[in-house]
Amino acid sequence: MSLAGKHIILGITGGIAAYKSALLVRLLVKAGAEVQVVMTPNAKEFITPVTLSTLSGKPVISEFFTANTGEWHSHVDLGLWADAMVVAPATASTIGKMANGVADNMLVTTYLSSKAPIFVAPAMDLDMMAHPSTTRNLSLLRSYGNHIIESRAGELASHLTGKGRMEEPEAIVEVLRAYFSRKDDLAGKKVLITAGPTFERIDPVRFIGNYSTGKMGYAIAQEAAGRGAEVTLVSGPVSIPAPVHPNIRIVNVESAQQMLDACEEVFPTADAAIMCAAVADYAPVAPSAIKIKREGNEPPVIHLVKNPDIARALGAAKRPGQLLVGFALETDHEGDNARAKLQAKNLDMVVLNSLRDAGAGFATDTNKITIFTADGRTVPFELKDKRAVASDIIDTMLSL
Repeated sequence: MSLAGKHIILGITGGIAAYKSALLVRLLVKAGAEVQVVMTPNAKEFITPVTLSTLSGKPVISEFFTANTGEWHSHVDLGLWADAMVVAPATASTIGKMANGVADNMLVTTYLSSKAPIFVAPAMDLDMMAHPSTTRNLSLLRSYGNHIIESRAGELASHLTGKGRMEEPEAIVEVLRAYFSRKDDLAGKKVLITAGPTFERIDPVRFIGNYSTGKMGYAIAQEAAGRGAEVTLVSGPVSIPAPVHPNIRIVNVESAQQMLDACEEVFPTADAAIMCAAVADYAPVAPSAIKIKREGNEPPVIHLVKNPDIARALGAAKRPGQLLVGFALETDHEGDNARAKLQAKNLDMVVLNSLRDAGAGFATDTNKITIFTADGRTVPFELKDKRAVASDIIDTMLSL
């Protein structure tokens, strides 16, 4: 596991989101990391050192020295020990101190001494998050090379709704895992990825769509970004969290035409494109501008038109040196259909998954794929977690 044996400093500051830090410690330890908790004095008002010490297996550090013994806690030694430092939650106060070098507590002095990569997960109320001083301080931290794990929108401790919720512990662990497992073999490359379904409107409240959740495409985007690529992720409507990585730019679309437009804008400068989205094949010819009523009406007859074939359009525009990867989700004659798609759309490889394989396809956390390449290879894989499948897809693409 990529976190096994890693030394992680977890800095905890005085915000209500500190309750999530207990789970974060547990998940890091479960992943094989050695965790040293460093708390600000105010953080102890929200979660006790006893809880965190029990979960981490190490005494919690909060002060520069232990009062009853005089034992000195060296922030310099801590900074040299760590493979990474994570500040979660990071309050507006601590972010300001980190950005401006106000070394008045053990956490900030450890941050200033650390040679390890720093990950900052802000958590505060929406007005504090939106304040120009917070925006400035986060920009400063980014400019220093720190990794900002963006907060999410949702209900806050104030009972207001907006951006300011600390990212969930599971996602923070995945950010660390991706950082330590990165290969950098896509450094300097630009990769276009599509994900999720498209929705084709029937009326303002109904649509033609499919069961795609976007999990596979989002996993590929995370994997490519973790290997150094500059990723543009063109996403149809999904309900899963957006991938967290500074190298990922997300373009949200709804329809097949919108997805094609977004892809055609990005593709000319891309080194590779991975067409993972489940694009609706058909769209209503004339969507109703108002909701179609059931009462007093016969069932509507909906005339359909073929949607643009995005992979085929990009295949026709592909220049020498570009790689184009397609997907095929099949229910019968899987291999024949995948090979036909490979040739017809000028693809360099096609990723096949069959709905006849348990654990593959839409709305699952796993997938079982076979890859067909333009140079004649057929590469089958076992059932795996979608993040591991994403790695297999990238590895095979790079072999071309």
